[in-house]
This record gives sequence, structure tokens and C-alpha cells, in this order.
Amino acid sequence: MKQIILSCAVLALMTAPLHAGCYADYKAKQDNPLKLHYGVASVSGACNKKSARASLAPRLASKGWTLLNVLNVFDDSGLNQRKASAGQYFLRY
Repeated sequence: MKQIILSCAVLALMTAPLHAGCYADYKAKQDNPLKLHYGVASVSGACNKKSARASLAPRLASKGWTLLNVLNVFDDSGLNQRKASAGQYFLRY
């Protein structure tokens, strides 16, 4: 019984990183009149800049924004330090 519990615990620890969140911070713009914003968004799929661009660009475009740049991709541990800077665009798109 002890071995089964230990095996389950090890398995749970091994799969934990697979469930970690992936986020990107980005810059976007609107024209006429020019508006810029910095935001943080959740990203699905691979946790890299290429995947973040592919995920964010259409979501922002549907609201009239053009993605300018994905600055970084990060996990849950990077959220709190970016919350104040992103303001109303924190996890909005």
C-alpha cells in the first residue's frame, strides 16, 4: 500500500508542470485616434512567443487592436509582478 501511495505522489509531481498556466505580456495599438496598451493574456498551446503571437493576434483584432509585440512568455509565477502595469488589460484578452 505504501508503494502505491508513493507511486501516485510521484506521478502527481511529474504531471504538475503540464497544468501550469502560460501567459504573455504584449503591446498593442489602435489607429484613428492612436491608442497604445500594454497587456497580459493567457496563452494556450505551446508556451513560446510564436504560439503567443498566433493566439493573441486574432483575439486582439476582433476587438479592433493590432498586436505589435509579444514581450515575454511566463508561467503563473510572473503574473503578480505585471498586474499593476497591465491595469485594465490584465487578462482581458
